[in-house]
Amino acid sequence: MSEMNQNIVKRSKEITEKYFLFLDTHIAEVLLGNGADFMEINQIASALFVSHKHLTDTVQKETGNHPCYFYDLKIIEEAKRMLAHTDKSVSEVARTLTYDPSNFSKFFKKFVGQTPGQFRAENQK
Repeated sequence: MSEMNQNIVKRSKEITEKYFLFLDTHIAEVLLGNGADFMEINQIASALFVSHKHLTDTVQKETGNHPCYFYDLKIIEEAKRMLAHTDKSVSEVARTLTYDPSNFSKFFKKFVGQTPGQFRAENQK
């Protein structure tokens, strides 16, 4: 592999790693109340100093999935954690994650295969 191709591969991995680190930090900030809402992918790309298309193409090439897929998964993991380990109502969990409660239930069911209430009933500790 030429030096130029090696640099492109390194840069692709770097962008993908920075994207995942950014997501973790950003989601934590929103949950702490330090961010009003979840950013759009184009806003994240700007924060990472790459274009929306370049971020999308790079993450997809590196992982096989669109950046939104990982963003949604991280939000779902946080929702699952809150549902299983807190006494917050489903509506409170939805609002903490900056969702309208009815949209949150649809979003959650699409990914998990059950409603937030069903998930909580089976997983609350």
